[in-house]
Amino acid sequence: MSEPAKKRATYEDLYSIPENMTGEILDGELIVHPRPSRKHTYAAFALGNRIGTPYLFGEGGGPGGWVILIEPEIQLGEHTLVPDLAGWKKERFLWEEDQNPISVTPDWICEILSPSTFRFDKMKKMPIYADSGVGYFWLLDPTAKILDPYRLKSNGWFPTARFYGGDKIRSEPFEEIEFDLGDLWPKLQ
Repeated sequence: MSEPAKKRATYEDLYSIPENMTGEILDGELIVHPRPSRKHTYAAFALGNRIGTPYLFGEGGGPGGWVILIEPEIQLGEHTLVPDLAGWKKERFLWEEDQNPISVTPDWICEILSPSTFRFDKMKKMPIYADSGVGYFWLLDPTAKILDPYRLKSNGWFPTARFYGGDKIRSEPFEEIEFDLGDLWPKLQ
């Protein structure tokens, strides 16, 4: 006897998940994750601040001209995804849409790795971002204190560098500024 066909998840299914969870839809399947850890959210806020201040507001030697959002809901084809951070050049970003998910493909995405999402971010979401034409992708691991930035090329993701611990970093697409990677890790006393 064959199994009944699985019902494809719809956007409305996201309303049924508990408030302390994050939901995404990949290949018609509703994926639910627990909210991120303290180290994860600290790293997201700190990175958003380090990039957002110069690239969103043009402060500290940055050029401005970007929209940087933390945990935006984006629609990439049939997928509804919630990356940890995403950025669009201002001229490409839509402030008003008839739907909540942002329909414009980001120019840059950063996923912050957690034990519960590590494989999912690398194996499932990373290829979707490439297929959708996201130009730059960063993987940030707050446990290992590593940042791996990538640039999209015709044959997929190309690693552009690897940064550890407290390295000073300057990386595409935000190479006009330099910041200390160590600022993204909580200073435990």
